[in-house]
Amino acid sequence: MNFDEYQSGARKTAIYPQDYLITYPALGLVGEAGEIANKVKKILRDDNGVCSDQKREQLVEEMGDVLWYLAALASDLDVSLDMIATSNLKKLSDRATRNALGGEGDHR
Repeated sequence: MNFDEYQSGARKTAIYPQDYLITYPALGLVGEAGEIANKVKKILRDDNGVCSDQKREQLVEEMGDVLWYLAALASDLDVSLDMIATSNLKKLSDRATRNALGGEGDHR
């Protein structure tokens, strides 16, 4: 499966009010990313930073939710996940060529 196929499938399961296009998936994305952060925090606190197979499965499930919300947001913005991925890799490749992967700022 590629990103465009995933996005198309995810779009078929997107049920939220049209009045909240962009807003609903953006808030969902942040919420799910927060769930990942919370699970990682608990791995650090409770498991000395060791990620068990069970915790790994939980993180993978949450990453799927993040991907769904990202796909929904991309669809609401009429842009493909494939285009986003391609553009991001191009940006990172350019930064690597210029030895600018580290540091701060969007425009480095």
